[in-house]
Amino acid sequence: MYQQTTPPRFPNSALPTMYDLPSEDIEEEESDLSIHPRPVWETMPTMYDLPSEDPEEPGLPDEFHDFQPQLLRETCKSPSYSREEMFIGTDLNLYYDGRHTLWYKRPDWFLVLGVTPAQQQQQMRWSYVIWQETIAPFLVVELLSQGTEAEDLGQTLRSANKPPTKWQAYEQHLRIPYYVVFDRRENILRVFQLTGTRYQAVELAEPKFWFPELNLGLGVWQGSYQGTEGLWLRWYDTDGNWAATFEERSEQESQRAEQERLRAEQESQRAEQESQRADKERLRAERLAEKLRSLGVNLDDDI
Repeated sequence: MYQQTTPPRFPNSALPTMYDLPSEDIEEEESDLSIHPRPVWETMPTMYDLPSEDPEEPGLPDEFHDFQPQLLRETCKSPSYSREEMFIGTDLNLYYDGRHTLWYKRPDWFLVLGVTPAQQQQQMRWSYVIWQETIAPFLVVELLSQGTEAEDLGQTLRSANKPPTKWQAYEQHLRIPYYVVFDRRENILRVFQLTGTRYQAVELAEPKFWFPELNLGLGVWQGSYQGTEGLWLRWYDTDGNWAATFEERSEQESQRAEQERLRAEQESQRAEQESQRADKERLRAERLAEKLRSLGVNLDDDI
C-alpha cells in the first residue's frame, strides 16, 4: 500500500521474534501451507485489522505532549534524507511482534528512515505495523511525565505473562538504534545508543547530540514555541543553527519578500534617477549647442 524508497526487506536473524509465527500456529496450518504456501506477511493482520487506540488507557496527552512532538516534526529537515524517505509518527501505536499481534507501544515521537509518508489522505496510517512496513524506527523520543519515568528509563521489570516493557520492546524486539528521553521538569536530556544488544547511555557535555546518519543534531532549546516560553527539544544543523519552525519559515519568507520589494523599489528609484540625469544631460547639451550656434559656430562642420 505504501511506497518505500528501499525494496521491502525480509526479517533477518537480528529480529527473530518480530516476524516468526508461533510454532503452534505453523503446525495448525501445516497441511494448508504445504498445498498453497503463502508468505508470512500475507497472513498477518494489517493496520486496518489492529486497534489504533486503547479506550481503556487512562489520560490523554497534556499540552506539552501536544506541542513538543509538533516542534520536532517541524524542525526535522535532514540534508541526507528527503521528505519521501522519512516517516514520522506521533503518539501512534507501534505494533512490533508478529507472534503477539496485539502487543504495541505508543512512542511520543519516532522517526523511520526509508519509509514514505502517505501522499494521499486515505493512505494515512492508523498504526505503524512492523511486519507490514518491514523497517523498524531509527529513533524514538519519549517525554517523561509523572507515572511513566520508570517505564521510559527501563527501571521496571517485565511481569509474568505480560508484554515486554517499553525499554525491552525498543531494545530487544525492535532494536532501535537511538532512544532519546527528555525530562522538561529537570531539564535533563538522555540519549541511549544501541551497542551490541543493549542500550548504552551516551555522556553529553551539553544537552545536545549529533546524529551523523541524519546530518542533524537534537538539543534542548530555550525559547518560545506557539506563544509558550520554555525548554524544548529541537533539531539543529551543522553550523549549530536551530532548524526553523513553520512560523519562522513563513516569517523568513515574508521578510525575503519584503526585502525583494524594497530592492525592486530601490532599483525603480535608481532607474528613475538615471532617467532624470539623462534628461538633464540632454537638455544641457541642447542649450550648449544652441549657444554655440548663436556665436556663429556651425556644429555640423567636420572638424
